[in-house]
This record gives sequence, structure tokens and C-alpha cells, in this order.
Amino acid sequence: MAATRARVAHLLRLLQRAACQCPAHSHTYSQAPGLPPSGKTTDYAFEMAVSNIRYGPGVTKEVGLDLQNMGAKNVCLMTDKTLSQLPPVRVVMDSLVRNGINFQVYDEVRVEPTDSSFMDAIEFAKKGAFDAYVAVGGGSTMDTCKAANLYASSPNSEFLDYVNAPIGKGKPVLVPLRPLIAVPTTSGTGSETTGVAIFDYEHLKVKTGIASRAIKPTLGLVDPLHTLHMPGQVVANSGFDVLCHALESYTALPYHMRSPCPSNPIMRPAYQGSNPISDIWAVHALRIVAKYLKRAVRNPDDLEARSNMHLASAFAGIGFGNAGVHLCHGMSYPISGLVKTYKAKDYNVDHPLVVKKIPHGLSVVLTSPAVFTFTAQMFPERHLETAEILGADTRTTKRQDAGPVLADTLRKLLFDLNVDNGLAAIGYSKADIPALVKGTLPQERVTKLAPRPQSEEDLSALFEASMKLY
Repeated sequence: MAATRARVAHLLRLLQRAACQCPAHSHTYSQAPGLPPSGKTTDYAFEMAVSNIRYGPGVTKEVGLDLQNMGAKNVCLMTDKTLSQLPPVRVVMDSLVRNGINFQVYDEVRVEPTDSSFMDAIEFAKKGAFDAYVAVGGGSTMDTCKAANLYASSPNSEFLDYVNAPIGKGKPVLVPLRPLIAVPTTSGTGSETTGVAIFDYEHLKVKTGIASRAIKPTLGLVDPLHTLHMPGQVVANSGFDVLCHALESYTALPYHMRSPCPSNPIMRPAYQGSNPISDIWAVHALRIVAKYLKRAVRNPDDLEARSNMHLASAFAGIGFGNAGVHLCHGMSYPISGLVKTYKAKDYNVDHPLVVKKIPHGLSVVLTSPAVFTFTAQMFPERHLETAEILGADTRTTKRQDAGPVLADTLRKLLFDLNVDNGLAAIGYSKADIPALVKGTLPQERVTKLAPRPQSEEDLSALFEASMKLY
């Protein structure tokens, strides 16, 4: 009997060792690998986050039904004074009325918003106690609406709590937000896809922002019909933003080289570095820019070109919204914040900001030849690939020439589109370089994503090289 029991016990042990050990079929548990050791300095993972996107000519008419489906009862419609009189806002309002949606209009959005204009919109949102938001406009409107939604949902937070460090505290967003539907009317920022809201911080005269996946829109309605209302130079400057979003995200520091490694996934930044998913969107956006940007600028009736640029904006938004941007954007913030007198072509001449603000896409692209000459020492293959997409013949180009080739390709594009000849043409001189460098230094959220580290001397040289392009 004892011998029989021993044989049975032995057989059971053999069966247990031979049995499938996967969690679905076994009754045993072995601990899965945990997070990397606390001593690890760089990240090991990336995360993909993007708004739902709906694309199609006339799709804006569905917004009332969307809000009805969400059960919205009290909606905030945000836009700016100019757009409030134009068809995109009228289409939205007609849809809301037709579907019985109660709403209030906030049309005080400022082009190139500031912390003050953000706070004005936030106060309106808090008083309105809204259960959903609709943003109709460019990046300024969508970003303002994101901020209003965030702080109305977290009424006890101070403004700098969620602003990016080192200017703000950069706290993670832990509160649930209300649904936000974004209806972009320009083809540049891609803000309908991202959890980023950018503004001018007036005290320091620099741009900064809020970056969190929690603030991305619930839905982006990408309607190409809205692009037919844009003047040519507005299309160009918007397109330059798409161009730099794609170039910067594709050439950014890879996600597995970015530090620090987060101790908690909620601390992983929205801008994580280049990664295999963002790469796909960035390259595709770049191909569309190469094919359609000039056509979209030169012919306002070219619906095919303008529709594709509208899509390219969303595609690049998906790419940079997860990978991030780097030096062109980091350097653009003081360029925008410190500009003294500049009159943007094709912009509303009655707008009080026209002589004070440089369009965002222009402020970004003016440094691009110098920046990519500088960064091409790292990952030259990617710089050559993007130059080829933009039309350069790279068949005999050496790796060490990747930067100059991409820079020359960008200069040709800018010259063909009659872009101002560098920072000097928009009012800057070499005497302004120390202030421009000082304004770039706090932009660590993006500058640290550059594939090549940069010193203050490097930044000075980049600004100097950008004074004149041609």
C-alpha cells in the first residue's frame, strides 16, 4: 500500500511539471517580471494616445448628434471673434440648435493665447458648469478649450499646478474631464489629436504649455471644407507647423534613450521620444506635405490639396503628440514671445495682434535649416530619409552630409513659398541672441528631446545661423 501511494505521488509530481504553466490553463502562479530596477535611468516603454478622429467633407454637421449621443445638456462653444462670423461656427451652431443642445458661446479666444487669456476662458467655464465642450478654430482655440475644461474640472487647482516644469509644477492630471469635441479650421497644429495646450507666459515672455494625455479631445471632427476659408499665407504657415512636427518627431531622441525612467506610468510624459508608431505617422505626414503644400498655398480652390493638408495636420499631430518635438519648437517660443513689430502677410489686418505676433508655423520653420544641420550628426540616416521625401536626390550623398542636404532642401522650399529671409527679416538682430537663448533654456520639455544635447553656445550659434536663410 505504501509503495502504491509513493508511485501515485511520484506520478502526480511528474504531471504537475509537465502541465502547461501559462496563466490561462494552470492553477499555479509565477510572478511576472516587474518594472525595471530602480537604478535604470532611461525609459523602456512608450505609450500611444490619440483622440478619436472623424474625417470627411461636411462632417461638422454631425456635432449636434454627437453631443446628443453623449447626453450633453449644457455645452460651451469656444471660438474667436473672427471665426464666430464665419461658416464653420455657423454650421456648428445650426447643428446644436437642430438637435436641441443648449449651449453658450465664448468667442474671446485670443490668437496665440496667454496665461491671462487662458484664465479668462477658465473663469467662463467654471461659471458655466458645462458638461461638454466644442472648440471651433485653430490651435489657439483648441488649446484654450483644453485648459478651460481641465481647470473647470479641477476648480481648486492653481494655474501653475499643471503647467510644464520648470515654469510650472507639472503635476499629473488625476481628475476626470468633460467630453471635448474639436473642430479644426486650420491645417497646422494637429491640436485635435493631442494632449497639449500651448500659451505665452507673459511674466517670462516665453511660450510654455500643459502636456497630459488626460486633456486630449474626445473627438476631432476633421472637415476639409473649412480649409477653403484660409488665405494662402495662412495655409503656408500652418503647413510649416506640420512640416516641423513631422521632422522633429521623426528625428527626436528615441524613447528608450529618454530619461528619467518613470517610477509610475502616470508620470511618463506625453512627449516620449521617437518610437515605431509615431514614426509611421510622421513619415506619412511628411510625404503629404511634400506633395500638396505648395499646391494648397497657391490655389485656394484646390480642394484635393487642402483636404490632404488637413489630414496631414492630424497625422503629424498623432506622431508628435506621442513622440514630441525638439529644437525648432523650443527655439520658436522665445521668437514668438520677444518679437517687437511684425506684420504677418494675409492675416486679419484689423486684429490687434498682427503687428505683435509672428505666426507659430513661421516662428518654428525659420530655424529649421540650422537645427537639422546641427542634429544630423545623430541618426544621419533619418535626416537623409526626410530630405529625400522632400525632394532631394540623396543617392550619392554621404552620411556626414545629411544635415547640409536637408537644410538646403528646406531652404529651397521656403524660398519657393516666399518666406521671410530669416530672423533678421522679422525684426531680430545679433544683439537679441542672448535674450532668445535665455528664453529657450526653460523649454526643457522639448529641447531635451533633441537627439543631440546643446549648450548655451550651441543655441547662440543656431540663432545666429538663422538670422539669414538665403
